[in-house]
Amino acid sequence: MNKAKRFEIFSRLRAANPEPTTELEYSSTFELLIAVILSAQATDVGVNKATRRLFPVANTPQAILDLGLDGLKEYIRTIGLYNSKAENIMKTCRALVEQHNGEVPATREALEALPGVGRKTANVVLNTAFRQPAMAVDTHIFRVSNRTGIAPGKTVRQVEDRLVRLTPKEFLLDAHHWLILHGRYTCVARKPRCGSCIIEDLCEYRDKIS
Repeated sequence: MNKAKRFEIFSRLRAANPEPTTELEYSSTFELLIAVILSAQATDVGVNKATRRLFPVANTPQAILDLGLDGLKEYIRTIGLYNSKAENIMKTCRALVEQHNGEVPATREALEALPGVGRKTANVVLNTAFRQPAMAVDTHIFRVSNRTGIAPGKTVRQVEDRLVRLTPKEFLLDAHHWLILHGRYTCVARKPRCGSCIIEDLCEYRDKIS
């Protein structure tokens, strides 16, 4: 895919959604971190249902520590893998209190050192909370990048690196959100909605569905 086509794709996505953001509900960087940890192999809708109950009761590292492991599990037990997620969240909260004065760090190295925080989670926090040009590649973004030809790659890291390199700079901060929303609602896995896609004529997918 050439530069001009890629620029036009992101121009249209921006025109349709000028201020995209995550569908996870949060009101602080810490809440975002916890929501993203919970969202692994879970839907944003499911995470939001749990955090709407959890955050009014405990939305700081110390408050979650005060809940205790069993107390935390009561709020998140509707989410997949909640046992291991609860243990990681407790460890992360302890690390934030003991090593970062209760604040979420703004560097990749410090974020990835937290239990339960991998590269993708760190990228979401860096991009969404700290507005750094990081690209969190999930299954939606991986599919859209390969299917459209925007940034094809065989691995998640390949796609991430190519998106960071190939996305025009003016779109880089919001590209993550545009691509994930496009994959979630239009360029869906089983039967992409090509007929209602605003970038269909630019997309290089060979098996388009009208």
